[in-house]
Amino acid sequence: MGILSSIFSWLNDQLLRMEWLSDAIRIIVEQGFGLDTAGRLGGSIHFFIYDVIKIFILLSLLIFGISYVQSFFPPERTRSILGRFHGIQANLLGALLGTVTPFCSCSSIPLFIGFTSAGLPIGVTFSFLISSPLVDLASVLLLASIFTWRIAIAYVLVGLILAVLGGTVISRMKMEKYVEPFVFANRACGPEQPEPTRQERLRFARDQVKEIFQRVWLYVLAGVGVGAVIHNWIPEEIILAVLGGNNAWSVLLATLVGAPMYADIFGTLPIAEALVAKGAGLGTVLSFMMAVTALSLPSMILLKKVIRTKLLVLFAGVVLAGMLIIGYLFNIFSSLLI
Repeated sequence: MGILSSIFSWLNDQLLRMEWLSDAIRIIVEQGFGLDTAGRLGGSIHFFIYDVIKIFILLSLLIFGISYVQSFFPPERTRSILGRFHGIQANLLGALLGTVTPFCSCSSIPLFIGFTSAGLPIGVTFSFLISSPLVDLASVLLLASIFTWRIAIAYVLVGLILAVLGGTVISRMKMEKYVEPFVFANRACGPEQPEPTRQERLRFARDQVKEIFQRVWLYVLAGVGVGAVIHNWIPEEIILAVLGGNNAWSVLLATLVGAPMYADIFGTLPIAEALVAKGAGLGTVLSFMMAVTALSLPSMILLKKVIRTKLLVLFAGVVLAGMLIIGYLFNIFSSLLI
């Protein structure tokens, strides 16, 4: 058992954490640039170059694999599968579907419209809408590369629970009348298309990598830049005072600060890494990430075009309450995960 654990640990360090890359960048910064990576400037440059390259490599590989799998489940087939289930089972499947769709909250909304117009229960489509930007598989593996597998798995579980409960609450409250009428008339999901060939699946996966990469690269650079500043320039005492796990207001503050922002989860991960390293509460940081990805202002504006105010407020309220609960629970039990 010890041998297997050692092998897994080595693979995790070299393939996900890419410690070999960190060592190589450290040599370049110290010997090539003549900077000490233990210092502020050298440490910031090392953090930036290492994290950017690591995230871009992992992101490209993971999105390609996930997109290839996703090619087996186009909207028409997904609608057919989900239509066979009802109640909490359907909500769970909708949430699980969200984990294999590498979309941000804004790009998930067209699929939300398609599923709703195709006749899927509104609670199921909201479970998908919550889960899709929150817990896609690529972000899970990147979380594991930055933190630990226990944190990554716990994040997935609570994200799925939030998506299922959020969709269930909306379903039980019979909110269909607060969806704009044009959504039900919009036939975004047409008849099922012919089965794609292997080459077409590979082409689809490649195109998804290009499309998502073009959409998120700027957020990744910005996120890593902010993370480098936090990691090397902001005193630990300030982070602890404002976002430390012992601060009763830290989770609420992080969630409210994150909600108006718009960034892909890949751009928030380097910020989360730097904040946790400086002593910020784990739950505080995860709540910030969730708010940025699932409750961003642009996605709320887009969603307002397809649902009415009462349903939008209910959706935002349920998700916000869930994030706060998750954040405080992670802060309380973080010692079990780190």
